Amino acid sequence: MRRYPSSSFRSVSYSFGPGPVTPVIKLLIWTNVAFFVLAWVLPTIRLYLGLMPEAVFGRSFLWQPVTYLFLHAGFFHIIFNMLALWMFGVELERLWGARFFLKYYFVTGVGAGVTTLAFALVPGELGASVRYSITVGASGAIYGLLLAYALYFPNRPIYLYLLFPIPAKYFVMIMGAIALLSSMAANQGGVANLAHLGGLVCGYLYLKVWRTRPLAEIKYRYFKWKMNHMRRRFDVYTGGRGPRIH
Repeated sequence: MRRYPSSSFRSVSYSFGPGPVTPVIKLLIWTNVAFFVLAWVLPTIRLYLGLMPEAVFGRSFLWQPVTYLFLHAGFFHIIFNMLALWMFGVELERLWGARFFLKYYFVTGVGAGVTTLAFALVPGELGASVRYSITVGASGAIYGLLLAYALYFPNRPIYLYLLFPIPAKYFVMIMGAIALLSSMAANQGGVANLAHLGGLVCGYLYLKVWRTRPLAEIKYRYFKWKMNHMRRRFDVYTGGRGPRIH
């Protein structure tokens, strides 16, 4: 709940949440609801659209790291995920624009799925439990949105259990620690938390590493090569008071 002071009467009004639903958030919510209803009518669809590493590796179900994002285990699972998508995603979509927001959502969501696939290859009990378990839900992408929200609005208060206000940066640290510790357990809960942890890590790498340094370096190198190519093509030499063209 946030407070907005009035410019004329110095009164205080209160508003819950980030405001109206933005276009991509609306599309994602309706898509998730449609898949939830479909899975309720045809429960066996989870075997084909949920993320099971054995199916990906053994039967080449390569679409599962994407489709698992739109399935949910139950009513409260989808309700809380869609509520979090609205609460944390709306401001990010307004900030980034629809195109980049949708790209980031899938980068973190699919990245979370790939993290699960990677842990399925770990020898031992943990790898075996992950390999034959089915993971569903948008939580990996939601954790990626939480990470981005904390980076852009680090001091924005988030109410833990709707009671305790915690700055967003600390809230994400707590959630990340919970995901890390839970993922060490070789059980069904650990499998789900691997996706949560993967969403956090992929979101951080994409925003702080890939989007900034390598991409900027590639653009710089390409621009430098293009300028040198143009100089050689038109026989342009720099020196003296300005370029000399022959």
